Amino acid sequence: MPESPAEPRATALKDVHENAGATLVDFAGWLMPLRYASETAEHKAVREAAGLFDLSHMGEIRVSGPDAAAVMDHAFVGFLSKVKVGRARYTMITGTDGGVLDDLIVYRLGEDEYLAVANAANADVVAAAMAERAEGFDARVEDESAQYSLIALQGPRSAEILAPLTDADLGEIRYYAGYEHTVAGVPVLLARTGYTGEDGFEIFVEPAEKAPEIWTALAEQGSGLGLVPAGLSARDTLRLEAGMPLYGQELSSDLTPYDAGLGRVVKLEKETFVGRDALEEASRTTRPRRLIGLVSRGRRPLRKDQQVLRDGEPVGTVTSGAPSPTLGRPIAMAYVDGELDTATGAFTVDVRGRAEAVDVVELPFYRRDT
Repeated sequence: MPESPAEPRATALKDVHENAGATLVDFAGWLMPLRYASETAEHKAVREAAGLFDLSHMGEIRVSGPDAAAVMDHAFVGFLSKVKVGRARYTMITGTDGGVLDDLIVYRLGEDEYLAVANAANADVVAAAMAERAEGFDARVEDESAQYSLIALQGPRSAEILAPLTDADLGEIRYYAGYEHTVAGVPVLLARTGYTGEDGFEIFVEPAEKAPEIWTALAEQGSGLGLVPAGLSARDTLRLEAGMPLYGQELSSDLTPYDAGLGRVVKLEKETFVGRDALEEASRTTRPRRLIGLVSRGRRPLRKDQQVLRDGEPVGTVTSGAPSPTLGRPIAMAYVDGELDTATGAFTVDVRGRAEAVDVVELPFYRRDT
């Protein structure tokens, strides 16, 4: 008999989501809220006020010990030994061929301690790769994913909502920084990071079971300020508008950081790291493909895997697409031939056999006022 598929894992906030009327779905092996009522309303709340997200499906991997900084420099493409304590950095982990195994954020918690936050679907792969790459170093790699809940508070009113509930001076926490503080009386790692294109915070809760206390306190504090719970659907359209890549769509083990236009995260000045030789070669050659933004002139949604054409000839493929609540038009990211001149020709997307006219635009589609 074939084995029954494993039941998706529930986060510590499952009951909270059910009580709020969330539609729960299996995402990367986790039971996660897709939406609560309207993903469009949730999206707009994040752009105009604030949204509350459960991100407890993400993976947390701690590296500690005298050689922790050396391990991070060896394992990742970034120069993580240069990250100051209390700061964070977006980086990638690649294979020896330069293909992206995951993109992630790394927090430096101390001189000899880091926390790497991996995408849910890749957490096991990342943890195994980091453990292998730490061999021979005086450092420990510990997968602590099961110990954490992760709550994201995102939107222009995030600081206003969070300030009364924390001991932190939020004005002192810069973007891509994270420090130990309390929220609703619970000790947390409080980071000014996010995946929506808005100001906001990510709250790492350990033990995971404390998450409902924090979620409830934030929800009550934000109830009169436009805060709403938000699900995966809104998170996806928010990150798409912000031009942020998603692993499995814009990033994969078949693509290098240079393919995605993210070669800036690769620090070739490091003498050695896993994948360096392949990435140095990739940095010198013409990219076989290039990531671009598309805005439809019509109303039919653009979706993953649809063909991009210029003057009727195939030139690429959509990687992510959705109607944009902020722009009021369908938008998409797509890979096209690396040498393609996107300034000339008529571009279309094949939507179920019908050519939808699109404009090529610079990414991101949306940039918040600062």
